[in-house]
Amino acid sequence: MGISPATGKEERIYYIRYRKNGKLVEDKAGRQIEDAMTPARAALKRSEKISGKIPTNQEERYHKRAEKEAEQGRWTINKLWEEYKKQRKPGKGLYVDASRYEKYLKDAFGGKEPSDFVALDVDLIRLNLQKSKSAQTVKHVLNLLTWIINFGVKKGLCTGLSFRIQKPAVDNIKTEDLNPEQLQNQLKAIEKDENKDVGNLMRLALFSGMRRGEMFKLQWRDIDFDRGFITIRDPKGVKNQTIPLSDAARTVLSDQKRTLSPYVFPGENGNKRVNVSKTVNRIKKAAALPQDFRPLHGLRHVYASMLASSGQVDMYNLAKASYA
Repeated sequence: MGISPATGKEERIYYIRYRKNGKLVEDKAGRQIEDAMTPARAALKRSEKISGKIPTNQEERYHKRAEKEAEQGRWTINKLWEEYKKQRKPGKGLYVDASRYEKYLKDAFGGKEPSDFVALDVDLIRLNLQKSKSAQTVKHVLNLLTWIINFGVKKGLCTGLSFRIQKPAVDNIKTEDLNPEQLQNQLKAIEKDENKDVGNLMRLALFSGMRRGEMFKLQWRDIDFDRGFITIRDPKGVKNQTIPLSDAARTVLSDQKRTLSPYVFPGENGNKRVNVSKTVNRIKKAAALPQDFRPLHGLRHVYASMLASSGQVDMYNLAKASYA
């Protein structure tokens, strides 16, 4: 209940709740007197918001704010960055990007609109960064600049660049290769380590090519032992996928101890696992692997390398050897 601004009398205020894009939304539908709102009209409004016929209150406020700012001044990179941040989920990724923006982009581009850019502006930043930063770091910084501008274009806040941002090539081949001796050392270190869950997770990366996040999310319901495949839910950038359950991967999963948790490799209190860095780095050190080898990401590439070796590697026998 509330007081009507028009009459000064008490009136009902209707709210609607619904899910959109997986998120729970609660919007004010309107006032009983001022907006002539009724339960039926509120229900209709809810249906139209779910279907996208009318925007959510948050979307409406966003567009109004964007229109107001566009009228007040230019959509500089600083302004676009502030809006872009609001669309990102809080977390480590956003924290890292905010640090990159403050260090490398704000002073150089913050006061400019994308339409003010010339290719030389970006080239100078790229060349200066390459003097002291790795190619991967430079690429991350330029990717962030690209994402901010693309966000502005998508929202109709600015025009795009008249040129393509050149980014340094990143060569990760040396960090993802293991020779046969190194691979055997890795498997022996996994076998000797006390953390069997993480050991099996590393084996699965090697014998299936799955990403770390995919294995963290993997549940027992996703494994079809009878038909011989694994369902990967919400993989990077695409719809659900299925991959073959190789004999080696089947051996790993059959060896994995089941708990009350739905997750194959559960974390604390049976929840989804979020980190294995401490254990995988301990195993990497015990195996005396190269310093720049990335334990999980690298094993995916070793898997791909083995598949591409024209049958030279018998993965099933390799798996059995790792359990010996």
